[in-house]
Amino acid sequence: MNQRTRALLASAFIGVIFLLVQLGSLALVEPFKQAGYQAVENPQDPTNSLVYVGAILVATVFMLLIFRYNVERLIRAFIVASGVYLSWYVFSVVVPPLVTYGGLNVAAVAASLLLGVALYAYPEWYVIDASGVVMGAGAAGLFGISFGLLPAILLLTVLAIYDAISVYGTEHMLTLASGVMDLKVPIVLVVPLTLSYSFLSADMPDPADEGDQAAANGGDERADETDSAADADAAPDDIEADPMDRDALFIGLGDAVIPTVLVASAAFFSPAGIPTFGLAGLTVTLPALTAMLGTLVGLAVLLWMVLKGTAHAGLPLLNGGTIAGYLVGALASGIPLLEAIGLATYL
Repeated sequence: MNQRTRALLASAFIGVIFLLVQLGSLALVEPFKQAGYQAVENPQDPTNSLVYVGAILVATVFMLLIFRYNVERLIRAFIVASGVYLSWYVFSVVVPPLVTYGGLNVAAVAASLLLGVALYAYPEWYVIDASGVVMGAGAAGLFGISFGLLPAILLLTVLAIYDAISVYGTEHMLTLASGVMDLKVPIVLVVPLTLSYSFLSADMPDPADEGDQAAANGGDERADETDSAADADAAPDDIEADPMDRDALFIGLGDAVIPTVLVASAAFFSPAGIPTFGLAGLTVTLPALTAMLGTLVGLAVLLWMVLKGTAHAGLPLLNGGTIAGYLVGALASGIPLLEAIGLATYL
């Protein structure tokens, strides 16, 4: 199997991970609502998005300071603890409460702690990816039921703009992504190109030095850059490295979560009576389905840019594809445009 074929298969596997996060979030929205996990009193309030973006900015500054003062263990412990917390939300509605103690589902707590131990003690790529799917589905489901359509669209739009500025303008997210890569936590999903690849022993690429790079989006750091197998000292300087020559593909968990917020919101807040479809045992509204397709189209373009070695920011493509896909499905369902984007109540 040649390197190009391996890269294409790895790209397809990234698409599978995105799809699992999306399907997981759709499966969780109703159980989360029934469990009372909606995070805000008024999910239609557009200021919810501004509060979340503000939290992202604060988290970004905090993490940059941590990397500057070389206390990375603190942020790694925090991310692992966050993984335990998010996974508990998921397992609490998925795992049957056969045994409870103090009102807690003992099996769900045990599963969450086991995930945390695995992440901390043995963060191999498949542990990272499996944990990332659980965390990503949980986060997108929680935000999906807490962000109405207008707040969700605002969130995706603002973060896409911020992502572009942070990658092409200030480039501070490249610094953040570089630090995150060494932490080996499920902020960055890993897809190897060979069966022998080990994330534990691999040298992490530096986003600031790579040609095909992207940075982190807010609190969910992203490193879409690739890990080149070529040693810079082993080849003449005038010979460009082949973009296909890499050991693994990396993409941030936030790239999967942020677009999926609108997918979950479209499934949860779309009006009754619109077309629905069966998908993997779920009943999915047409706007949610087309939002999913839009995300995957944006992802395909993004990965095509990665494999060509082009510098890029991920969320403009991913979020743009999701919003466009959602609007196509909403309009095809007979929802007026102003209602589809959540502005009808304000006019």
